[in-house]
Amino acid sequence: MVASLSLPRILRVGGGAVGELGEVVAGLGLRRPLLVTDAFLSGTGAAERLMATLRDAGLQPCLFAGTVPDPTTDSLGAGLTVLREHRADSVIGFGGGSPVDTAKALALLGVQGGRMRDYKAPHTNLGPALAVIAVPTTAGSGSEATQFTIVTDSATDEKMLCSGPAFLPVAAVVDFELTLSMPSRLTADTGIDALTHAVEAYVSRKANPFSDGLALNAIRTIGRHLRRVYADGADTEAREAMMLAATQAGIAFSNSSVALVHGMSRPIGAHFHVAHGLSNAMLFPAVTAFSVPAAESRYADCARALGAATDGDSDAVAAEKFVEALRVLCQDLEVPTPRAHGIDEDEWLRLSPLMAQQALASGSPANNPAVPTVDEIQDLYAQIYA
Repeated sequence: MVASLSLPRILRVGGGAVGELGEVVAGLGLRRPLLVTDAFLSGTGAAERLMATLRDAGLQPCLFAGTVPDPTTDSLGAGLTVLREHRADSVIGFGGGSPVDTAKALALLGVQGGRMRDYKAPHTNLGPALAVIAVPTTAGSGSEATQFTIVTDSATDEKMLCSGPAFLPVAAVVDFELTLSMPSRLTADTGIDALTHAVEAYVSRKANPFSDGLALNAIRTIGRHLRRVYADGADTEAREAMMLAATQAGIAFSNSSVALVHGMSRPIGAHFHVAHGLSNAMLFPAVTAFSVPAAESRYADCARALGAATDGDSDAVAAEKFVEALRVLCQDLEVPTPRAHGIDEDEWLRLSPLMAQQALASGSPANNPAVPTVDEIQDLYAQIYA
């Protein structure tokens, strides 16, 4: 099998890397970037500090701080207006997955126009699009290194997966120091998101030797550092390790794919406004238990990388230990069930058939080792509720 691989052209990784953003943008021959972020990062002064860095490099940046958690098609309109008025030649996504995903969407729509639903999977988006430069502030989504963006259709509440090289950032500036102020809940949710990316990339039907190496290394790193950074957000060694692992996991799944956890997670986020990493965490143990029989040896490799099993364990034992390790990890990181999170049971049951259909339609479950039916997905939603 020939693997088709895509990575950002430029990666700047390490503490203090954000100070080189202006140099990176100018080096690409760009002059009028639109900095896309959210109200929080604007309010803390972080966005303005980045604007100053860009101006110091001789650039003419413009700020758009109107992104929302889990971006919607409605939320893109204001950003498009600012992008066009500024005559932007590039878009910088600064923040967690939502600002980076918003930046990707604006970069495409700003050139091609149309509606975001025109670009959803299974359509592959080749471009043209404005150059995207990603500056992540969370260690989780990996969006800085992927050819995917997620936008919710405001008319239908469908969380749309949009993919293709048009969404791949041309550059990513990955600076763990930007994550030092993350609260423990966000640290946990984004950390499990990164772990899910790595595991699904490794067990995916589209896995390849390139993505395998990155995925296993990310699993190994997360296994050693996620509990540490959850317990102590000021642990800079753990913060740095988690930031690198999140980017490695992003590269891995961008060049392989995600699978059933992500397919089922997106509808939960769309209908119940659960943060993406948290909805992944709610699903992760149960979906893994469902999937293990179809890829026992691959899950066993994940268990050994995570530190949940040894080389002396058989694949069957190791895979079983992996499922249990995920359950314990979610307990240790205080991941709530949908019920404990406050989701109404009747509404959960009412929407489960639609969520199952939307999960399948996204295409991600088809990459899972065990490809589920709609009924099996509904059953998994029922299992995790309590």
